Amino acid sequence: MSKLPDFEALAIFAKVVEMRSFAGAASELALSKATVSKAVTRLEERLGARLFNRTSRQLALTDAGQRLSQRAAQLLADGEAAENEALAQAVTPRGLVRLAVPMTFGVKTIAPLLPDFLKAYPEVAIDMHLSDAKVDLIGEGFDAGIRIGILPDSSLLARRLCAMPRYMVAAPSYLKRHGTPTHPMHLGQHKCFGYTYLATPGVWQFTNAKGEQASVRPSGALRVNNGEAVMPALLAGLGIANLPEFIIGDAIAAKKVDVILKDWKQPEGAVHLLMPPGGPRPARVEALADFLAARLGQAKRKSR
Repeated sequence: MSKLPDFEALAIFAKVVEMRSFAGAASELALSKATVSKAVTRLEERLGARLFNRTSRQLALTDAGQRLSQRAAQLLADGEAAENEALAQAVTPRGLVRLAVPMTFGVKTIAPLLPDFLKAYPEVAIDMHLSDAKVDLIGEGFDAGIRIGILPDSSLLARRLCAMPRYMVAAPSYLKRHGTPTHPMHLGQHKCFGYTYLATPGVWQFTNAKGEQASVRPSGALRVNNGEAVMPALLAGLGIANLPEFIIGDAIAAKKVDVILKDWKQPEGAVHLLMPPGGPRPARVEALADFLAARLGQAKRKSR
């Protein structure tokens, strides 16, 4: 075995994992499929372990491949970042950015911004994964992810993009039938909708101007893993919901729902862009981060 690692084979392997196919990696790297296949085979022979289980329709990492993939991806990212950093600042960001975004926020807020980004950076492509589940950014090979709310401690690097308040709301018809709560503890007597992916999904926490605190365990007939799915039942007057501004803002403005418990605030949430730690990031990721920070911050300023 040579003293130097086979960096080329490791980088090609990382690109195959990222693209989920040999053909995709070959196209991305402007190499022949045979060259990509030979590099992976060379790496497998060098390591004495199979990295992929291959069939005519499926490509899956073996245990050895899974263990190697994160290190190889980091080597590839570090190499790309080092190269980008060494280039003149005029070099256009290029390549694929894999971005994980919550479903409704991605559709309603991020997707409408992307045409302008893609026009500004024609050599960058976006692979946007929409899901309200908290994906493993590092383990699943994402360059960045958007999270909304209070961030737990983690090794990920976080960049705050904009504030995102939450509101307690109910349809006027519900409040007419059941009365309007004036204290968080009154919520225990009401039908409340639950959301799976809150930081504390089983508890709603409140604080007022006097510093008084209240914690409520809501209960009701509907629990969802996507906040927008609550809207039909909410507008039908079937309960009270705790929703972020990007979902409920239009309904509040149209007076389809009323904000309740205005004297009580919930823990301040925000939209954050999370990125794996370590080293300079590729220019394409930095370009997207700067673009989203500028556009989302501008949108929040205009809404005030």
